[in-house]
Amino acid sequence: MFRDLFGSHRPALHVTELTSEHVPMASAIHAASFARTWGTLELERMIASEAIFADGVFAGGSNTLLGFALSRLVVDEAEILTIAVSPDARGHGAGRALLTHHLAHLARRGARNVFLEVDEGNEPALALYRHAHFTEIGRRPGYYPKADGSSATAITMRASLD
Repeated sequence: MFRDLFGSHRPALHVTELTSEHVPMASAIHAASFARTWGTLELERMIASEAIFADGVFAGGSNTLLGFALSRLVVDEAEILTIAVSPDARGHGAGRALLTHHLAHLARRGARNVFLEVDEGNEPALALYRHAHFTEIGRRPGYYPKADGSSATAITMRASLD
């Protein structure tokens, strides 16, 4: 999709808050990214929630969603519930732009610490989070179901936004 839409040049990326109109695209991206997917109704409810912050990354001036992040904020602690980038857009800076903007969004809303969990085998995500100064604080063996029926360990990470 990324190359099909924009050819060989790398377009500017912009990040903005998600709305209900983005739910079908977000659901498709989530389904392409995780074994346990969230359907449109579940995503619609999350995006509509006042406790959830949802940002999406788009290429250029298009309305085509390349990726999204959802976080829950309670007082001064946030948890990234999910962050997903379309397979065709991976490796082009969309994840980094999305995470950078999303963390700034959470900080503006009062978050001082952000937590997340990531599959220990997801090296691109681990590299992205480490670049954003997340550090490992724990592990949950057998936490993530995999498509083949096995399970993977979740690495719990934390970053300070101070």
